Amino acid sequence: MTKKQTKQQKSIQPEEDDGSFLLKVVLYVILGVFWLRFAQPIDVGVISLTGLPIGLFLGLVFASHDKFQMDRKIEYVILIIMTVLSFFLPAGIII
Repeated sequence: MTKKQTKQQKSIQPEEDDGSFLLKVVLYVILGVFWLRFAQPIDVGVISLTGLPIGLFLGLVFASHDKFQMDRKIEYVILIIMTVLSFFLPAGIII
């Protein structure tokens, strides 16, 4: 008797082309610098809010739906770095 050997084929994910990845990176950089800033700080208990990172929240929603796990991690890092950097820059919408 001979045993049949079945080889499992690895599922190959389609690769994303460079142009679409670059477009997504630019989108996340723009979303990361989008803040909703207040002309007068709002006091919430002990914390004084000078603005809300609206772009960070939108970017996290968009990045969580990405089908490539490695791209998702890179997008999270880009969003967080740009949000922290733009906190110290005069960027955003002032109310």
